[in-house]
Amino acid sequence: MRRDELLDAAEQILCDQGSAALTLSAVADRAGVSKGGLLYHYGSKEALIKGMVERLIDDFDELTAAQPGETYTERYLDATLASVRSGRQRRWAVVTSASGSIDLLAPLRDAMTRWHREGLAEEPDPVAAQIVRLACEGLWDVASHDPELNTEADLQSLELRLKALLRPSA
Repeated sequence: MRRDELLDAAEQILCDQGSAALTLSAVADRAGVSKGGLLYHYGSKEALIKGMVERLIDDFDELTAAQPGETYTERYLDATLASVRSGRQRRWAVVTSASGSIDLLAPLRDAMTRWHREGLAEEPDPVAAQIVRLACEGLWDVASHDPELNTEADLQSLELRLKALLRPSA
């Protein structure tokens, strides 16, 4: 999957060096392909960023759908924790790269809106569900900037506390 290798290379550059270092030449070098090879798959830097945004959304949707939770919020929380535990900082890399263009951020904004509204009315406690979803966003942000902050024990404690919020009081 050459396209995934190119997206991985771009994300590594963003995570290691920041958005100023994201050039087509740098991505081609990191991926071990010619610039022409990169341009065959992604005709511009904007197309490359769009590819990262689309992959982020698709991957997180698939991960969320694969979780065993009874409610969307439980699946969303489990998907977030799985992502953080895996050490993938894709969301931060994508947002950093796309932040310069409102058009490139539009699909991510749409996905965030969907992720934070989906199934909310069917939750036993919609306010608690919303709090848990917002906590997930905070966890993503912290993990992006300081991946060593939350140990596995910390994540387990957070998971237990957040899942407790989702259980209706007797």
